[in-house]
Amino acid sequence: MAIYKLWHDFFPDFPKDSRQTLGQKIDGLFLEVIENIIKAGYSDKAEKEIFLKRASVKLDLLKFFLQVSWEIKALDNKKYINLSEKLNEVGKMLGGWLRSVK
Repeated sequence: MAIYKLWHDFFPDFPKDSRQTLGQKIDGLFLEVIENIIKAGYSDKAEKEIFLKRASVKLDLLKFFLQVSWEIKALDNKKYINLSEKLNEVGKMLGGWLRSVK
């Protein structure tokens, strides 16, 4: 996902005091979202719904922790807006995919 590359480009600028805690949490959530989306792509209908729901929950957590990082000024406005807009697009795609499997 291009959005992970974007996050990865921002990660070195993350403050050192937050990099190993909040930064690592955000990084892990990005990877979990990607992992669940890939698993959904290779699963049958029943499993697909499970993986898509997991991806959706992880995506919501990711958005929350990105907002926290913005509120504590670990991410500036431009980076936060850039990531948030892209994550909202991913959320819409996930929602559409979930509706199509039900």
